[in-house]
Amino acid sequence: MSGYALHLQSATRTERVDDVVSFVGTDSSGSFGILPGHARFMTVLDYGLSRYRCASAPWNYVASPGAVLYFVDDALYLYSRRHIVDTDFERISALLAGQLAEEEASLRRVKDNLNRLERELFRRLRQLGQVEP
Repeated sequence: MSGYALHLQSATRTERVDDVVSFVGTDSSGSFGILPGHARFMTVLDYGLSRYRCASAPWNYVASPGAVLYFVDDALYLYSRRHIVDTDFERISALLAGQLAEEEASLRRVKDNLNRLERELFRRLRQLGQVEP
């Protein structure tokens, strides 16, 4: 069985892995797998772990805070803001629970602060519109 190319792309780096024979991921509908020759496919991966395997090699795990996955012409593209790849399930699970979870919480706080700032800005603009000279 001939494999396909996996392109892992994030905001800061791009990796290419050749001869991938299996990929397993999770989206809103549940777990799914992609083998060579799969039909064109696109989905959004959930926060968490995916995994891929090259011929006669151990599983590699990919931790990401969600990603867009696109498979076409025996090439799998995974676009995420950030991802971590490791062969050790325990180590990458700990990183996912620690480092990525902390980054997601921090990003959520920034978004919340921006939303509050935007609401306050609109409130003040409404007040300025009501003031007469």
